[in-house]
Amino acid sequence: MKLSHTIYKIVLLLLTAIIIIGGYLLLRYEYKITDEMPFAQEVVLIVMGTLMTVLITALLLNKQTEVELKKEQSVRYMELKSQLYLSIIDDIEKVLGKAELSQMDLLHLEFFSHRLAIAASPSVLEEYGRFVSEISSTVSDMTLNSIESDIISRALARLTIHIREDLIGQNDRENHIDPDQLNSRILSNANQAIVKFNYTTSQ
Repeated sequence: MKLSHTIYKIVLLLLTAIIIIGGYLLLRYEYKITDEMPFAQEVVLIVMGTLMTVLITALLLNKQTEVELKKEQSVRYMELKSQLYLSIIDDIEKVLGKAELSQMDLLHLEFFSHRLAIAASPSVLEEYGRFVSEISSTVSDMTLNSIESDIISRALARLTIHIREDLIGQNDRENHIDPDQLNSRILSNANQAIVKFNYTTSQ
């Protein structure tokens, strides 16, 4: 797809160059043969200037349209990813908020990977696969104890780190946000949530 698009752009540039050079030579020839005609050279110059203006304007508008389309596609793509990621966080929260899990809950989380495959980055897909495997292997009795909660909460924190990197990682780098410090804060928040969960379940 990229190769065909590149060939198309090269062909378009060649055709544009041929039109410009050919048009210039033609108008130059007409300019010379109209040397003895009154106002003829001025008319040729006006036509030449008009054609060049139209051509340059068309090229600029074409480039501007291409940039705007790419920008619009990028915005829609980010919106789709944001909706997917927020949806999966909500689903995980609902599933893990249950006292007991069912096979349907685990199957639901596994099938969500197909939705993620539409727009998620490879790193998020890989980390989500590890997260689901972590849940499946940890919750063998379909209940959550404190140790299992620790493991799953940390796995969810790692998934959150990858999601944030995919969504606003570039923005974090532009604002000189330390990724190690940010990741430590996310993991620390997960540990605090674990402590609260363990305290609540022990009461």
